[in-house]
Amino acid sequence: MNYRHAFHAGNHADVLKHIVMLAMIDALKRKDSPFFVLDTHAGRGRYLLSAEESRKTAEADEGILQLMALPALPEVVEHYLRAVQADNPVGALISYPGSPLMAARALREQDRMAACELQPEEAAALKELFAHDRRVQVLAANGYDSIRALLPPKAGANKIGRALVLIDPPYEVQDAEYPQIIATCREILTRMPQAQIAVWYPIKQRRSLQQFFRKASHLPAKSVLVAELMIRPDNSPLRLNGSGMLLVNAPWQFDQIIAPALPVLREHLGEAGSSTRLEWLKTSD
Repeated sequence: MNYRHAFHAGNHADVLKHIVMLAMIDALKRKDSPFFVLDTHAGRGRYLLSAEESRKTAEADEGILQLMALPALPEVVEHYLRAVQADNPVGALISYPGSPLMAARALREQDRMAACELQPEEAAALKELFAHDRRVQVLAANGYDSIRALLPPKAGANKIGRALVLIDPPYEVQDAEYPQIIATCREILTRMPQAQIAVWYPIKQRRSLQQFFRKASHLPAKSVLVAELMIRPDNSPLRLNGSGMLLVNAPWQFDQIIAPALPVLREHLGEAGSSTRLEWLKTSD
């Protein structure tokens, strides 16, 4: 099992990631033409919150479960909560849908998706999950290595002109992961210059990310947006103090769509010294 995903299912990082992901998919659905979603590190697609791995950390208690009890949240947050509730009985929260399941349920009939997962057990669970969904292709493969085979995407003999690529790697060796992400983003943009890319990244100490941000700002894209949620000050390198989403070619005025969510997440999920950040690293003039 992919324990990183299982341990943290429904935590503050998942909340931010999935709010942003669903909002980006919603923006793509404003046009009738089909789009393609590629999840490079998909996991197994669904996580039981009662499983031993999840209960050890109980991170959902301070993430999704906190929000489920609140009334009158911004629509961008409510949309996310509805997506989570759709995977559960009314009034209960038994499982947490991972990125591929949440994304697939947001697709239309004409849209397509590919989900890559390298771990055999996780890939098998993912294939079973989507066994009857012809819109979704599951590959037991390294998502980074699959870019050339999957982009630009096709539906039969027809090319699909729009794409969203989700990159959420395990960050087991963080110093090695960030150059790989930048290289992958460049490859994606070479193959599809208009592709949108959403990269999740952990924050232990923000200053360690400066080189990553600097290189991201020089990607051959129209825009690069950063959205972050710090649930505590980043003064401990041993804890996940927060997380962020690096959004390449984000939809027009996407910062205004996400902005209402951040103060709400900080208020209800954060500790003393929590903070948020929403900043364009690069904009199209």
